[in-house]
Amino acid sequence: MTPRTEILWRIKVLYIFVLLFGILIIGKVVHLYIFYDEKAIEQASENVTRIVTIQPNRGDICAFDGRVLATSVPYYEVAIDPNSAGIKPEVFEAKIDSLCLCLAELLPVKSKDQYYHEITQSRDNGARYYRICGKVSFDQLKKIKTFPILRDGKIDGGLLIEEFNERELPFGMLARRTIGKVQTDKQKGLGLELAFDKELKGVAGKTVKRKISGNHWMPVRDGNEVTPKDGYDLITTIDINIQDVTETALERKLRVHNAHHGCAIVMEVETGKIRAIANLTRDSEGNYAETFNYAIGEARDPGSTFKLASVIVALEDGCVKPTDSIDTEDGTHTFHGKEMKDSHEGGYGVITVEEVFEYSSNVGISKMIYTNFNHRKDAYVDGLYKLHLNEPVGIEIPGEATPTIRRPSQGWSKITMTQMSIGYELLMTPLQMLTFYNAIANNGKMVRPRLIENFSYRGRVVKKFETEVIDESICSEKTLKAVQGMLEGVVTRGTATNLKNDNYRIAGKTGTAQTDYGRAGIDHEYQASFVGYFPADKPRYSIIVVINQPDKTTGYYANAVAGPVFKEIADRLHASDMEYNMKLDFKYDTVIPYAKTGYKSEINKVYRWMGFNTDQEFIAKDQVAKPYIESRSVKYYPRNYSNRGSIPDVRGMGLRDAIQILEDFGLKVNIQGRGKVIRQEPEPLQPFRKGQTITLILG
Repeated sequence: MTPRTEILWRIKVLYIFVLLFGILIIGKVVHLYIFYDEKAIEQASENVTRIVTIQPNRGDICAFDGRVLATSVPYYEVAIDPNSAGIKPEVFEAKIDSLCLCLAELLPVKSKDQYYHEITQSRDNGARYYRICGKVSFDQLKKIKTFPILRDGKIDGGLLIEEFNERELPFGMLARRTIGKVQTDKQKGLGLELAFDKELKGVAGKTVKRKISGNHWMPVRDGNEVTPKDGYDLITTIDINIQDVTETALERKLRVHNAHHGCAIVMEVETGKIRAIANLTRDSEGNYAETFNYAIGEARDPGSTFKLASVIVALEDGCVKPTDSIDTEDGTHTFHGKEMKDSHEGGYGVITVEEVFEYSSNVGISKMIYTNFNHRKDAYVDGLYKLHLNEPVGIEIPGEATPTIRRPSQGWSKITMTQMSIGYELLMTPLQMLTFYNAIANNGKMVRPRLIENFSYRGRVVKKFETEVIDESICSEKTLKAVQGMLEGVVTRGTATNLKNDNYRIAGKTGTAQTDYGRAGIDHEYQASFVGYFPADKPRYSIIVVINQPDKTTGYYANAVAGPVFKEIADRLHASDMEYNMKLDFKYDTVIPYAKTGYKSEINKVYRWMGFNTDQEFIAKDQVAKPYIESRSVKYYPRNYSNRGSIPDVRGMGLRDAIQILEDFGLKVNIQGRGKVIRQEPEPLQPFRKGQTITLILG
């Protein structure tokens, strides 16, 4: 074989080899795409790239004025990889002591020695993770990043950081149960957090990350990222100031009566906006906290507050008039073997329907309903249903209890109707009862209570909630005016005269109910309630207060237990209502306020700012004057201390001016008491020596 032939032969062999290798690669690719398991392809791909979910920021829950009630605050879990490849042994040995000292000072849950022992032991055991702290703030994290070893970062310092968000309530326990809790895998959501979870949590985003050396993942900016959309902010109807007033007043009375639990709701009459909703329960240590939303979730026999519904049904039916007479006898009456009693010993005798309601006579109300509806029981229930008392109000948060008002076909006894007429053998929540009374305050228009003003996104309103009308008129105007007068009569001459005041008028109804009604041979527990509105002539707010299981030794009647809470809330709201108070026609004589002796220039400045006429005569700045009132203007007695050889007279002055004058004379001052100068020792106008001490007696 010639050299040329040999070379050609070798080229052919190489060519055949390359061709076969190419065919093999092509075949492998074809096999991969045609025959290989898709899942395996995906798994292989994931070893290189990964789709990562980016969580959005959860929206805030705010009061009606924008103040934050609930927000997400970032926290960080900080750990160290003590065996990170980048931590050199000599660096670890030299700096671990300093690191532990810094950690103990910033996070004193452990001592320096404990940190040292645990971290070094983790390193000796080959551990790749030691948790330093499970929850640190951003400011704390910034400090940790400056600590020895950790300041070198993840590789060279072993620093491991994991961020998480935690829901914070800036106002603490305020409206906590209404705000609720975020739904998680470990706990069930509550309140507004649960009801509007979809709107609050936003929409998650996605990004692609590629695996790089060191088992790290780097974002891939390939244009296919999905940016997360933060959740909407939820603007509620809650007024923080009113909420604070309501909770404070409720808790104070709960403590006085050592009651088990209670609730209070403040609602804006015209709009149905809930401005405050408080729920407090006594724990084993005697403290009160929000553990259950009684206002919407607890349906009980309402007791005497329900009598308003019975009166309206009777008036609307036309079977009675407010002026009709009812014999309440001696305060007792028997219906089918069951004795009905009034709380007033001896009864009221023969009184009008209006007085029956104002005095809250059980006998009177029951006789009125029994006499007129005993043979047409469904008509009575139909009347109650027309008032929407059998319907949930449909508040936005979950957990509203369903009201129960049974029909005769649903297991009535012979006395069921008489019991229902005074608020027993039926179930209603405080919010449902308040909605009913609010309709009376709103001239018969029943509106749906609501907790939400709007959804907003980055300050822009994206959805606004309007007032929803349940019924334009729940009763006739004639009936409405009659019961409005009765409700005001409860306060002016009935069971709640202790709530009457001279500044504004209150309309409402007391309710004292046995929570264990019908059970004999036991020590009864009670529920005290007051529901009403104010000002009675032009209602602005409706309020219900319900207090359960007060200590009977301290009183349990509604006017003494629940009524004062209502009045305290109403007084505070009325006093702060500038819109209302500015319209009042005050007639008064302006009184020029008293001023202590002092420098005329300063006194003048204050009086002129207040709009009072003052003496225009100029007095030198180093002189003092005593103001007095003459012809409705301010005049001055000049007090010139030109004789610097005697102790100045500073009696009647304020302390500041007195000290300044005496020190100008080179005198020292000793002070006794508080107020203005009423006496000085030694007496004024006597010779003195420089540095002498003058004692000022204040009062």
